[in-house]
Amino acid sequence: MKQHLLLSLACLSLWGCGQEQSQKETQLKMIEQVDFSHVKIQDSFWSPRLLKHITTTLPVCIDQIENQTGRIRNFENAAKGEGEHSGIFFDDSDVYKALEGMAYALINNPDPALEKKADEWIDKFAAAQQPDGYINTFYTLTGLDKRWSNMDKHEMYCAGHMIEAGVAYYKATGKRKLLDVCIRMADHMMDVFGPGKRHWVPGHEEIELALVKLYQVTQQKKYLDFAYWLIEERGHGHGSKGDEGEWSPAYYQDDMPVREMTDIGGHAVRCMYLYCGMADVAAFKKDSGYIAALNRLWDDVVLRNMYVTGGIGSSHHNEGFTEDYDLPNLDAYCETCASVGMVLWNQRMNQFTGDSKYVDVLERSMYNGALAGISLPGDRFFYVNPLESKGDHHRQAWYGCACCPSQISRFLPSIGSYIYGTSDDALWVNLYIGNQTEIPMDKSAVTVKQETRYPWDGSVRLTLSSPQPLKKEIRMRIPGWCKEYTLSVNGKETTAPVEKGYAVLKGEWKSGDEINLNMDMPVELVEADPRVKQDIGKRAIQRGPLVYCLEEVDNRKDFDKLAVSPQTTFHNHFKADLLDGVETIEAVNGNEKINLIPYYAWDNREAGKMKVWIDYLQ
Repeated sequence: MKQHLLLSLACLSLWGCGQEQSQKETQLKMIEQVDFSHVKIQDSFWSPRLLKHITTTLPVCIDQIENQTGRIRNFENAAKGEGEHSGIFFDDSDVYKALEGMAYALINNPDPALEKKADEWIDKFAAAQQPDGYINTFYTLTGLDKRWSNMDKHEMYCAGHMIEAGVAYYKATGKRKLLDVCIRMADHMMDVFGPGKRHWVPGHEEIELALVKLYQVTQQKKYLDFAYWLIEERGHGHGSKGDEGEWSPAYYQDDMPVREMTDIGGHAVRCMYLYCGMADVAAFKKDSGYIAALNRLWDDVVLRNMYVTGGIGSSHHNEGFTEDYDLPNLDAYCETCASVGMVLWNQRMNQFTGDSKYVDVLERSMYNGALAGISLPGDRFFYVNPLESKGDHHRQAWYGCACCPSQISRFLPSIGSYIYGTSDDALWVNLYIGNQTEIPMDKSAVTVKQETRYPWDGSVRLTLSSPQPLKKEIRMRIPGWCKEYTLSVNGKETTAPVEKGYAVLKGEWKSGDEINLNMDMPVELVEADPRVKQDIGKRAIQRGPLVYCLEEVDNRKDFDKLAVSPQTTFHNHFKADLLDGVETIEAVNGNEKINLIPYYAWDNREAGKMKVWIDYLQ
């Protein structure tokens, strides 16, 4: 089956994302996430990964931070006020992100030893804080007189990750020590910056979304207002890099006011954090100007600057973007952090539109661009995720700039947050992952059990349990890749209207009611937009949400000459003993067979070449 996709995703008519729709979508719907702390994942695909996160990934991060690098030592030295700072000036952020991952793990998997370790770290953070609330080990150890002099030294970026960790740990344990450290740092920043005080433009965004989280947990509106002020500072010439920096304001998203933005540019991860912050502020302030800008930016990202894997950022030079439709494969950057950022941003866009196109992109980025960032054993990481390799690109145990390992360590345990949403009139089922959750709705608690082998199989069973009848719509997302499906309620096939990609099931639901969604999941050939010159004459192969690739270990003969054509037939097989269990695809051209595996699983065996885009012979 052939599928023509604009860029690597979908044609404009499929998405329907023109300017007219963007303007209509400025009215906020406000769907609330069902937090992962209420979702117990019981799933053959994700449960083993979450177990490895606890048994392997977190211990790797802790060992690197405590024993292999000087990251935790920086806090110890800062508390003493003496000693050298080791590493990069933003290394504090890696410690905070790892702690956030520890907090998330504790929510669903209480562990006294892990909690004790977290408390030890928090004690070190608190001891390193200055009397005025400032905390940043780089400037504490290299000269506090230089603090707040260079927007690109990541002081607010580090503070933002600390705030996210502080909020997470408070929610996980009820302990306020780190949260109070965060509050003092936020108040310190507001003493220095704000209306009538100093201007400031953080070189690396992150503080904006973190301040909204701080507002939510403290109910102190001043933190929301400060986040808004920081976003509004952009594009007015207030940015200052001191005596350092080769980059123009566009690299920092500081070349124009955010309301005027139309095109993504500069550093990819910084863009993602900015857009998340804008979305969070817009949700609380009902700011239609921000929403209009975010809709324009989403169109530019997804339709002109996104890889088929959901990765973004094509250039190593600026870790970001060059020009529209420039999507090299061998030299692709696609930072793992940027793919996680795509998940975070698209979830927010879905929250105020109820449009499944955002979850389609979220899912693509999650299963391909982000999941490739960690090895199957959970102990090695990709920073860069190319779509082609000559056999010399491999995951590493850690990085000097270790933002991606620590990012993955906090992202994986939070995936349950993206499965469900609730609104006044509906329960929204966004992702298909085996789980059980209890959701407060209509003044009672509704239990939802989801059973599925997704992403290998398109069959999903949803069973409801409620102490009283539930008078809500149930909105089942029909993924953009799904062309044919059936729905049944209590064994009886039914039809349902589809609104913005959701099948809308109405009724009065009672305990024991069962919904079955069966989605056809054929192998598809994906064609890039012809303006992507690197993919002319090539095709990518996809099944369900997964993008596939060729590895040389499975295709030793004539690897560089392998191709598919209109005559190629495809057969998929589940192999339990391969790569922790994967659905493989076999492409057959006469007597020639080509073997493909999911992109996320590549580079988990012996070294060799890899490619996603395959020659297509007409």
